[in-house]
Amino acid sequence: MSPTTVQIVGAVIFALALIHTFSTSIFERLAHARPAHAGVWHLLGEVEVVFGFWAMILVVAMAVLTSGPEAVTYLDSRNYTEPMFVFAIMVVAGSRPILQAARMAVDLIVKLLPLPKELAFFFTALAVVPLLGSFITEPAAMTLAALLLRDSVFKGASNRLRYAALGVLFVNVSIGGTLTPFAAPPVLMVAAKWNFDLAYMLTHFGWKAAVAVFINASMLTLLFSREIRALPPAPASTEARVPLPLLVLHLLLLLGIVVFAHHPAAFMALLLLFMGIATAYPQHQDRLILREGLLVAFFLGGLVVLGGQQQWWLQPLLLSMDATSVYYGATALTAITDNAALTYLGSLVEGLSEEFKYALVSGAVTGGGLTIIANAPNPAGASILRSRFDDGAINALGLLAGAALPTVVAIGCFRLLPNL
Repeated sequence: MSPTTVQIVGAVIFALALIHTFSTSIFERLAHARPAHAGVWHLLGEVEVVFGFWAMILVVAMAVLTSGPEAVTYLDSRNYTEPMFVFAIMVVAGSRPILQAARMAVDLIVKLLPLPKELAFFFTALAVVPLLGSFITEPAAMTLAALLLRDSVFKGASNRLRYAALGVLFVNVSIGGTLTPFAAPPVLMVAAKWNFDLAYMLTHFGWKAAVAVFINASMLTLLFSREIRALPPAPASTEARVPLPLLVLHLLLLLGIVVFAHHPAAFMALLLLFMGIATAYPQHQDRLILREGLLVAFFLGGLVVLGGQQQWWLQPLLLSMDATSVYYGATALTAITDNAALTYLGSLVEGLSEEFKYALVSGAVTGGGLTIIANAPNPAGASILRSRFDDGAINALGLLAGAALPTVVAIGCFRLLPNL
């Protein structure tokens, strides 16, 4: 079946959005070189703006090529639950009570590890917190890990360490959510249809992912141990301890948002309740990361709109591969499209072998750290950490280089380790 004009235009606009994603640092430099229009260049240099911006261009193009009502009907047909959920979970997980609870848990683990404090903290943030994503969801784990690292390691680290740590963080969060069937978006897309229950995930994915996560965090900690120990200590916190009842209430709200992750009316109601509580007790809150959360939601919403026009070429490409090639194909394709979109397309096809299903999902999560758009939580981490990079922008090639070795480790674990 030949693609329609709208589908071809959608693919071209998607390609332009990808090129734009890899070129945001150019726009940031233009903002400094041409201050008269710095605001526009800064806007176009925001990674989180890219896909939303090009999604709007796609909708305008669809309105011209078809009609305005058809373009609006297409918009209404998209599912925006994930962008809304990521926004809600980022705002709540980034609140002071949740961060204090996370720091207390991290400090406890740091004390138990037979390592110098700085190395133990670095290892815990890059290994244990990403694995928590299997229980509190990947976006929440990414938000917590990024906030913990932002004012400590990333504040005084070299560019080499920043990109290496960012690559490990993105890869580990992507694979660290596979211990359960409900936390990683690419798993969630197929879990019910393919019967990927908790036992299946632990025996086929989870334990392999845990091995890869610990190897990646251990290698990076060892490789940069001298620099990490030489980093200036993070300033001592002067925040008053959040009262226990308020801390418990925040944890319950976070849990509620996780439980109702597929029900926007429920989790948005909980977010609004959280906003009311945060306003009532401002002395126990820092600035809520509303701007960062909205930007990430805009990014993911744009990806949903643009991704809806890519099925005509992505699905035949996936189905032309055998189980081995689909693993590596999914790993590579994830770098240029959201990994949940790949597994969703696979779920539409009947009669796939168990080997093919495993290869598609494992490949999708393996490549989830290669680019900012590869995995839904990546924009959340990027929005929190990018201020620590030169010109306030994360270089796409730097991230790719930082994620390359951790991705190879994940490939080795998923392809070579046996199922239990």
